[in-house]
Amino acid sequence: MNFQPAVPGKKNLPERLFVFELANNHMGDVAHGLRIIDEIAAAAQGYPFSFAFKLQYRDLDSFIHPDFVDRMDIKYIKRFSETRLDRAQTRQLVERIKAHGFLAMCTPFDETSVDRIVEDGFDIVKIASCSFTDWPLLEKIAQTDMPVIGSTAGVRLNDLDNVVAFMRHRDKSFSLMACVAQYPTPREKLQLNQIDVLKARYADLRVGYSTHEDPAETLPVVMAVAKGASIFEKHVGVATERYALNDYSANPAQARAWLEAARQAYAMAGLEGARIEPSAGELEALAGLRRGVFAKRAIKAGERLRDEDVFFAIPCQSAAITANDWSKYSQFQATCDIPAQAAVTAENTELRQVRAKVRSIVDRVKALLDQSRGVVPGEAELEISHHYGIERFDEFGITMVTVVNRHYCKKLIVVLPGQTHPEQYHEKKEETFHVLHGELELLLDGVKRVCGPGAVVTITPGMRHAFRSQTGAVFEEISSTHFVGDSFYTDPAIGGNAERKTLLRHWID
Repeated sequence: MNFQPAVPGKKNLPERLFVFELANNHMGDVAHGLRIIDEIAAAAQGYPFSFAFKLQYRDLDSFIHPDFVDRMDIKYIKRFSETRLDRAQTRQLVERIKAHGFLAMCTPFDETSVDRIVEDGFDIVKIASCSFTDWPLLEKIAQTDMPVIGSTAGVRLNDLDNVVAFMRHRDKSFSLMACVAQYPTPREKLQLNQIDVLKARYADLRVGYSTHEDPAETLPVVMAVAKGASIFEKHVGVATERYALNDYSANPAQARAWLEAARQAYAMAGLEGARIEPSAGELEALAGLRRGVFAKRAIKAGERLRDEDVFFAIPCQSAAITANDWSKYSQFQATCDIPAQAAVTAENTELRQVRAKVRSIVDRVKALLDQSRGVVPGEAELEISHHYGIERFDEFGITMVTVVNRHYCKKLIVVLPGQTHPEQYHEKKEETFHVLHGELELLLDGVKRVCGPGAVVTITPGMRHAFRSQTGAVFEEISSTHFVGDSFYTDPAIGGNAERKTLLRHWID
């Protein structure tokens, strides 16, 4: 089995990696360890995952203090001493793991064991939760060229940050495992949401789930798959007359049920990282429920269809425009006479899309605001004024952001390069222009005035004013209350254009 490299020149973990933890379940009996590997390998046959078997190495001669070597009353000293294997025996286990096409993975608990892992040809190094901040051990592990996986049970957030930074600075392929150090872990203690916490905080790292729940449980792995975990670990073993299996290790049948639950979860989760293309059946079912667009009155060829000219109803006719197609960004013009009650279709109308034009305007306005170093309130509405239609916006138009409109009013006005705002006047409003960026050419009652950054100009009620910018400009309009209907254009064609504005709410992000 080969690693699937994500970073050139660096070993990386394969996708959907399932790890079987042997730990001390070999019971110090190499034949029993080999049997577990063989039976678990048979249980994993046929599943579309990558697999690893994990051992644990401790150099007991240095790991246990000399004064405590014989203290069998201490739980872990007794356990580790009674399940000890020599180098030849552990190498037999590694050879059997690889013979089945599995990756070999090992958790070292001391520096000498890291050297053994390298010498024995392991593929992956695991850091146990208890060793997560064992800095001498981490320094040794970081010197290997293997991918590293760290278990995070009981690790505080600042320690997580420190170790992640340590591994990043050494350019290690590093992954994290959400887990709970309770053996077995009750359902209510599984804390599967920690997968989300790790993925959100360390978006560049692989995140997995190491499980210690009742081995008959399969729901946790399903949830872990749904949460985006991509590495999974479970303790395994085989019960015999001589060796009992502990409460958190899965037998081969339970291991296969675990894999089957994961397989089904992946099948139900479907495509990752991209939006699915709808099926033909899906599209057909949805189309049958969509409302068609129908003429409310007789419409003449050449007329632009507006909201008041149509109604929406089922059943939708063949080639009909639907309510889903109707928006402020889609403009339909009749290409022939359409009788009242008749369907509006792709055959009797011509469509003009303006969404791309609006998007272009927003992008250019944001770029000019960035140049001006202006700060715009996050929820402020953007008003695009296109006095002679959006297709002529680059000649005639502006964009406005209303910051506040009470007894006093403040707007940010953006004039793109080459734009002109046609002449108008107000009957009620008095306003002051404060130029923030660029050069603004003002025409006040027919008299031209050129204003640069810092210029302040007050416009009284009744004063005719127009403006343009060759370079692009941003200015503040500070005024008395803005009243709808208080802008009077000297060109009557503008006043007759009921659709000279496009309003956008969520335009900043």
